[in-house]
Amino acid sequence: MAHPELEGLRIPSPQGHYRPVRRCGTIVATAGMTPRAQGEMRSPGVVGADVALDDAREAARIAVRNALLALTLEDETLARVRLLRMTVYVAAVAGFRDHSRVADAASDVLARVLAERGACARSAIGVASLPSGACVEIELTAALE
Repeated sequence: MAHPELEGLRIPSPQGHYRPVRRCGTIVATAGMTPRAQGEMRSPGVVGADVALDDAREAARIAVRNALLALTLEDETLARVRLLRMTVYVAAVAGFRDHSRVADAASDVLARVLAERGACARSAIGVASLPSGACVEIELTAALE
């Protein structure tokens, strides 16, 4: 397996008509991944209303692990993966200002799993809602070296 942090986890099944990952040459992009674990959405709702900040941070950790698992479809060990970009969508109440703190939890996972290859450009974006009531959705773009 790619890393102990991903041990025992499975790539989530798509919830619609899409692929979990798509490759073009050496560039690989994941679909948006939500914090679904063993088929169950974790911490559904809106951050700042139904979901506490710490729960949103844990949801971001789950979502980014799912995105990393999707990348294993192109590189089973993740040894050739160098991240280029991560986009973190946070379903949050109006006035929420801690999007970056939610995204930092995902960045921490990337650093543990990929070390320097996990350092990437990043956007953290607040939205009104996400698929299946997720509080967080994460997508990754990477290069295979």
